[in-house]
Amino acid sequence: MRGHSNDETIPERRIDFSIDKHLIEEARRLGEHKTAQEAIAAALEEYVRHRRQLRILELFGTVDFDPDYDYKAERRKKRC
Repeated sequence: MRGHSNDETIPERRIDFSIDKHLIEEARRLGEHKTAQEAIAAALEEYVRHRRQLRILELFGTVDFDPDYDYKAERRKKRC
């Protein structure tokens, strides 16, 4: 997901803050990351992906479904 943000002009930044070192080490080992920085980046990417999925799940039941729609017939029309 790195480099796939909506705004490619945002540069990477150095951020200074404290995170539980045991949590970082566990994440690094579980994810088989070489560095803490890789583990943190992977965790953030996973978090963003998960939140996007939750937004999609919120849409379930809000879209009208036509039980008579034949997607295979539509595909055949496009080929001809």
